[in-house]
Amino acid sequence: MTKPATYADAGVDIDAANRATDKIKELARATFNARTLSEIGSFGGMFDGAFPTMRGPVLVASADGVGTKLKIAFATGVHNTIGRDLVNHCVNDILVQGARPLFFLDYIATGKLAPETITGIVEGIALGCRENGCVLLGGETAEMPGFYADGEYDVAGFIVGVVDQEKVIDGRAIALGDIVLGLPSVGLHTNGYSLARKLFFAAAGYGPETYLDELSDTVGAELLKPHLSYLPALEGLLDQGVIKGLAHITGGGLLENIPRILPEGTSVEIRRDSWPILPVFQLMQRIGSVEDAEMFRTFNMGIGMVIVCAEENTSRIKTHLESSGGACYQIGRVIRGSGEVAIT
Repeated sequence: MTKPATYADAGVDIDAANRATDKIKELARATFNARTLSEIGSFGGMFDGAFPTMRGPVLVASADGVGTKLKIAFATGVHNTIGRDLVNHCVNDILVQGARPLFFLDYIATGKLAPETITGIVEGIALGCRENGCVLLGGETAEMPGFYADGEYDVAGFIVGVVDQEKVIDGRAIALGDIVLGLPSVGLHTNGYSLARKLFFAAAGYGPETYLDELSDTVGAELLKPHLSYLPALEGLLDQGVIKGLAHITGGGLLENIPRILPEGTSVEIRRDSWPILPVFQLMQRIGSVEDAEMFRTFNMGIGMVIVCAEENTSRIKTHLESSGGACYQIGRVIRGSGEVAIT
């Protein structure tokens, strides 16, 4: 007699998914606040949408992933940092318009569900949500046999925030002579990893466990350094009217992200020597003899967020940022042009 077919025979383990879901519920509940109106497991997450303190609340939403930084997690077996990277990246994307995060949704897909790996990913997501005052409202974990290589997965994040319409930061007030400030990154954040992996692993022949004096760390640890959230640093400035524009420096680097906020008739000139270039970027450039233009178009080069402000507000902004222990560099100026960035 033929044995009855089951979903498990096809590679989907519902019991493993249920074990992971139980842990995910605990992690998500730790991010809930008084505005959370549903439990994890509902078909849709519910959130209180009343904003009585705002005259014109505007919802700002974004979605993103962490790219091939996932390959570093696979190679090192470290899965509890990727989720935090994901949240912080999404927080920064809505922060540039002045929005503070309300809630976050995640999507995790894998070939064979390993509860401990999924739990590690969600631990990082929950930590990132708590640090940014954001509710992990729901998500999806999909087991897709034959779709992903063994031990691999993909993650995506979806965020919704809010800003009062009169406090939206959109770059329209940027004018000639305005100052460009840069907030430092701690590494690659979540972009440029396809080139970074080619340089470190293929060109140089290093492994994730290779210790390099120039980095004072292993290659794997360097490439897993977190994507910073700039919300804590900018929190006290968002409502003060001193920031004309913000640019999150991700894929495309300074060259392609700053133009996204520039009004017609303006460009930006950046002085390369105005902030310290991190050793990881110097090393990669040397390994591959990578041209400057390619480095600045692929990587953040040590600047994770750019602020544009009037010259008279520069000292106020720098003092605020430095008083909380953060660094801030004056890296350039707005000039006449057609929406370009020149590195001089």
